[in-house]
Amino acid sequence: MSAIVADVVETSVKQTPRVLIGSGLLGVAVVLAALNLRPAVTAVGPELDEMRESLGATATWAGALTTLPGLCFAAAGLAAPWVAKRVGIGPSVTAALVLLTGGMILRVLDGQLIVLGGTLVATAGIALANVLLPVVVKESFATRIGLVTGLYTGALQAGGAFGSAVTPPLDDAFGGWRPGLASWAALSGLALVVWLAVARTRPATGHGADSPETTPRSFLRNRLAWIVTLFFGLQACLAYIVMGWLPQVFIDAGISRGEAGLLLGLASIIGLPVSLIVPPLAARTGTESWWILALCVCGFSGVLGVMAAPSAAPLVWSVLLGLGMAVFSLALTTIALRARTGGDTARLSGMAQGIGYLFAAAGPFLFALLHDLTGGWTVPFAMLLVVVAAQAVFGFMAGRPRYV
Repeated sequence: MSAIVADVVETSVKQTPRVLIGSGLLGVAVVLAALNLRPAVTAVGPELDEMRESLGATATWAGALTTLPGLCFAAAGLAAPWVAKRVGIGPSVTAALVLLTGGMILRVLDGQLIVLGGTLVATAGIALANVLLPVVVKESFATRIGLVTGLYTGALQAGGAFGSAVTPPLDDAFGGWRPGLASWAALSGLALVVWLAVARTRPATGHGADSPETTPRSFLRNRLAWIVTLFFGLQACLAYIVMGWLPQVFIDAGISRGEAGLLLGLASIIGLPVSLIVPPLAARTGTESWWILALCVCGFSGVLGVMAAPSAAPLVWSVLLGLGMAVFSLALTTIALRARTGGDTARLSGMAQGIGYLFAAAGPFLFALLHDLTGGWTVPFAMLLVVVAAQAVFGFMAGRPRYV
């Protein structure tokens, strides 16, 4: 698992001797593709109660539905090196967008198992693209990595916000959750068309300074690598639970479906300015620990507010949760700053994201199971408070200036 990113970089550079031309149009295609990597997940939250009622599903089924993205992010990404080795980066991203578009259409065609199966296909496409698009940025925009990465990250967060905020109006406009969710396939289909139109290749010029070393290091026995991995997994666990269940909690508290979707959209979009401002400031101070702790305190406060009185100040709780989830940008920054070389960065990133996402995937399922067993939200949110507290501890340790 820790070799995912390293294998993709090594494969794309050493075994696929052509790279995508880093034109402005390719940059547009990358951003448009990134815009589609979250709505398939965040659009489900505001529709979850309607889906369950329509399908006669339990909260445990809903927990499985919200758990699938994390499992796919952890597992389907393993296929990326194999696919990239055989067909190249460009066609691999094409395959990812085809899976995403097809899965979003498939999941609205029938009952509970079809919804789960279609979601599995769609999130498998997202998992592939999660691994492959950063490689495109690295190889094709070597002199503009910062700019393109910023736009890519911003598009990810904006897509997540749009998915939760826009889906309820689409539901109302098209007459149900099925066409409301399926409508997002139009945006991913557009991304696929643009990608096919502009993804052109040229011969690679060299391996680059960031290529992994010939003999990779394993971080499975490295204490700091595990600290970074646990930090990444815990922050992802918080994000998955919030994206999957926050609208339902607000709806149960008497807030309308549309408003609940907007509140989740607000929590998602807050991460955009934080991601652009906080990591550079943290890098200048030499340690990310105190910034991580501050954002974790915000997240803890938001979880506590929703647990105690969800309808009392939902706007405030959503803002605090959004600030808490914005620690994602510092999790990525920490991965880069805790490694000395490009190869170590790739391997640490693979370990943190692969194992971290696998760990995080259990969160929504356990959250739903506790809700089913207790019939309320207090115990699930108590579990989430423990998650955020542990995230603060491991994040503080991961943010200290040292190397794996």
